[in-house]
Amino acid sequence: MTVPEEKSDLYQLMVEKGCLKQQVYQNTYETFQMLKKVLEKMIKKYQLKKIKSEYQVPLELKEKSRNEFELRVAGDVLIFLMHTNVFEFPRDHFIHKTSYVKEDSTRSYCGIINIFNFLNDSFKFHRVNDIGYLIGRLFINKDLHFHLDGKKELRLLPNNFVDTVIDEKKMEQIIEAAIRYIIGFDLLTPPYASVKEVRVGDIITAMDSMSLKTGKRLGFKFQADLEDIEK
Repeated sequence: MTVPEEKSDLYQLMVEKGCLKQQVYQNTYETFQMLKKVLEKMIKKYQLKKIKSEYQVPLELKEKSRNEFELRVAGDVLIFLMHTNVFEFPRDHFIHKTSYVKEDSTRSYCGIINIFNFLNDSFKFHRVNDIGYLIGRLFINKDLHFHLDGKKELRLLPNNFVDTVIDEKKMEQIIEAAIRYIIGFDLLTPPYASVKEVRVGDIITAMDSMSLKTGKRLGFKFQADLEDIEK
């Protein structure tokens, strides 16, 4: 039986889009593995320095799954989470205005690696009400070109989607920027008014589950943070 021409075009489109997304996924996964490799090298470099200190200050990597691993940095945890789906930038994003994407619209399809910051104690004491923060997102396309957005420390890195290909050196810069950000992102006490009333249930369970909510900026709004909100 002969397949009608319009159906043939549909099947061709299906195959092309499917192959595109698989290529982007594979590139993102390889980038994720590169990220882990770079982190392992940085940890070895840190261990070799043997910096003298009164207390242990850990820099440890823990693999959670194929698409997730954690980096413990002193009292903080950075969670690197690779999304399993492929995304396209919104039509009003500046990337669509570049000659690079205008020449080939499929270059705007990207995989995403998210970088989250949590307190280590939130996991240690199972404080499920604690707050974490998305501090960066790394986008990878079919050509291994990348775009990075997030907090200022990450956005200030060289970040040219048109002609920049991800490599280990750039990956190390991204990791260092993330670590520098969380080192300077301190835990502040919440306003008295927000914690002056506490439920009996919270106090009863606080000793074993620490259910009182904790976050680095809980209850506060800073101009610097407001400037970092995605536009």
